[in-house]
Amino acid sequence: MAVMVTADVIVVGLGAVGSAALYQAAKLGAAVIGIDRFTPPHEQGSSHGETRITRQAIGEGREFVPLVLRSNEIWNELEADSGRSLLTRNGCLVLAVPTMQDSHHGSQSFLGDTVDVARGFGIAHEVLGPDDLRQRFPQFHLQSGESAYFEPGGGFLRPELCVQTQIELACGMGARLLTNEVVLEVHPASNRVEVKTNRGEYEAGRVILTVGPWISGFLPPESHEHFLVYRQTLCWFTIARNFERYVPKCFPVFIWLTGGGVHEMLYGFPAIDGPWGGMKIATERYEETVDPDHVPREVARELVTGMYLDSIAPRFPDLGSDCLRAATCLYTVTPDAKFVIDQADENVIFASACSGHGFKHSPAVGEALVHRVLGLSSTLDLSPFDWKRLRKARA
Repeated sequence: MAVMVTADVIVVGLGAVGSAALYQAAKLGAAVIGIDRFTPPHEQGSSHGETRITRQAIGEGREFVPLVLRSNEIWNELEADSGRSLLTRNGCLVLAVPTMQDSHHGSQSFLGDTVDVARGFGIAHEVLGPDDLRQRFPQFHLQSGESAYFEPGGGFLRPELCVQTQIELACGMGARLLTNEVVLEVHPASNRVEVKTNRGEYEAGRVILTVGPWISGFLPPESHEHFLVYRQTLCWFTIARNFERYVPKCFPVFIWLTGGGVHEMLYGFPAIDGPWGGMKIATERYEETVDPDHVPREVARELVTGMYLDSIAPRFPDLGSDCLRAATCLYTVTPDAKFVIDQADENVIFASACSGHGFKHSPAVGEALVHRVLGLSSTLDLSPFDWKRLRKARA
């Protein structure tokens, strides 16, 4: 007969938020088990691709700002504890035509909302007109008189290293790590929760589900429309000339709203791997949903060529058409492009649907989840992310 392994907390899924929750639980002295169907950090979900943007003025909504501010504090703590560089502050640009109405991550005027949030929270920033933008950042070839928001404290995170660091620190404080293990059932029973996997059975007082695109498998069928999974493509293009302009000290991370449609945007990063590593640029696509267990990973040449001709060549004349490599990642998206952080049961809490902008908030979300399941107070307000807002909209 199999032996039931017990813990105070079980964390299912060890990507951005899950690794943070594992670390925070271990840090608070809880007996914690972390389970992942792969070996994190991995490339099967949403927490990979070398770089992730971080910014403090969140155009998606004011409710996100306390999360990212607390997360920045935690990144600093993690860097001090690990001796690793996780966050590079090379500045963040948001470019758009100021009068344009757009649909980006739930905002109807992403540039304007970003500026308003920065002013409301006293976040250091500049608003650059077209002439100022051309002079400061000649790498960007403006198309329609775009202006920009520039946040000097923005930058990029190293997602794989962030996940790895939190898991390693958690294990060093006593957390138990179970990888390549698939959770089959999460069964609440009176004052505990039983977790059955393909390898064993476990029991905890509380379970935290941070399974990303697999969240629908743990929720009722009628909820699945709230958590749609989309395949996204990341590309690294050659820098044909003026490489020195694209290193982190000269080139910020950016979000460029090229039109009002949900697909009309691109974002990118400086060259972090030398002259031959290329520059990472991506767009967002929402035409078709995918099953996270059956995602086509090969990126078609036609897609890359189309991306270069439509989005890259007109805006970055220094970049060549050769794509050095491409990768896919998954977005789990809600109808309003915000997070869902709520109870699946009295003793089971979940956080999913980062909607394409969650990594920078993940340490604070992980900490808040752990505080809730351990009955500790938190300064962060998670009520804007409860599930009932989506269920009310559906009704």
